[in-house]
Amino acid sequence: MSGTSLDGIDVAIIDITGSGFRAKINVLTSHSVPYPRKIREALLAISNASAHTGDISRLNFLLGELYSEALEETAERAEIPLETIKLIGCHGQTIFHEGQGAQYLGKKVASTLQIGESSVISERTGIDVISNFRERDMAAGGKGAPLVPYLDYMLMRHRGRGRVAVNIGGIANLTAIPPNTNTDRVIAFDTGPGNMVIDQLVSRITQGRQTYDRDGAIAAVGDLDVKLLAKLLRDKYFRAKPPKTAGREQYGSEFVSKLLDTELSSEDLIATATALTAESIAAAVRNFVLPEMRVDEIFVSGGGTHNPTMMRMLRKAMGEIPVKESTEVGLDVDAKEAIAFAVMAYETAHCRPSNVPMATGAKRPVVLGKLTQNGAPAPRNGAANGTTNGTAMNGSARNGSATAIHKPKAARPTKVSRQPVAAKAKAAAR
Repeated sequence: MSGTSLDGIDVAIIDITGSGFRAKINVLTSHSVPYPRKIREALLAISNASAHTGDISRLNFLLGELYSEALEETAERAEIPLETIKLIGCHGQTIFHEGQGAQYLGKKVASTLQIGESSVISERTGIDVISNFRERDMAAGGKGAPLVPYLDYMLMRHRGRGRVAVNIGGIANLTAIPPNTNTDRVIAFDTGPGNMVIDQLVSRITQGRQTYDRDGAIAAVGDLDVKLLAKLLRDKYFRAKPPKTAGREQYGSEFVSKLLDTELSSEDLIATATALTAESIAAAVRNFVLPEMRVDEIFVSGGGTHNPTMMRMLRKAMGEIPVKESTEVGLDVDAKEAIAFAVMAYETAHCRPSNVPMATGAKRPVVLGKLTQNGAPAPRNGAANGTTNGTAMNGSARNGSATAIHKPKAARPTKVSRQPVAAKAKAAAR
């Protein structure tokens, strides 16, 4: 999925049956569609920035078109008829998120804004769309993030082992699940920057020729600046107790400009930024998780798993606690958040809450999202009108990705699995 890195649209198509944390999920396929460079630049220009309302409005509708096309491409590659998809869950692309209320016109206001017009998606596909997941949690006193702990608890809880699920997207977040417990004891929050700071540094240093540190190669040849890292880790966000949420508001262009002013070499600066992600995740586990529960293993997902330098730093920082990839528990490292919003859309369609108040700080569990009922089937697809199952376009952790819920079949696996599909589907999942 895209998230604060703004790299593209992730799509997952799933079958799901049952309800709540006992639901059974079968991932049929997943696929990522990169944002064109001009779209990414336009989104950056309106994300936590002064922007023309016309640009926001146009991008809102344009993203609806792009999300629809991403779903169609994914379904076609996997040879899944679009008319069998019954529900779309669209998180959208976050352009502003302020979970902690700020003084505004005499009132303290917490707010969030995701774009990607659901009416366009429904009209193009002929499928019901559930969108705008974060607002209801915030209305109930929560921070609107993180929401993925619902899926983490569903898939990773264990009777005898304490587990921590870490997702390293633009922002990094964790969900800590004590053994044999309910959601009342789950600990979840954003730990701080994930790939966001590294991506911005690489993009600005290379003047846009590169947008990320592929395979952690730049950081691998740099030297960590210990003094700078120590200074960065003293930031008040890392000391703040959860629930808490982070975003471009803290770790955007202003933060990166200050790093560039240090005049370190490019390699040393990127190595230090990579260490900041690893060390802040480790500090979050030490300071806020280990005092509350035993941690037997950590499972990592998100784009950060593809950065060997970052993963090596994280394993070193966590010491004896094993750090593994989420694929070891059957969860695709690149599709996790897209799957999460498909599951949340499914729960919303059945009028069931899917926020975790211990994670977001909400006063109570609430049903998330808003329903846009299906439009006329798009002529080029001949899609039938949807009912309760379908596809979701997601943007978790402030993102823009797509996830689909497929028409249920008679038999269901007892755990998350990937159904054998045609060669095209396998290619789409890579």
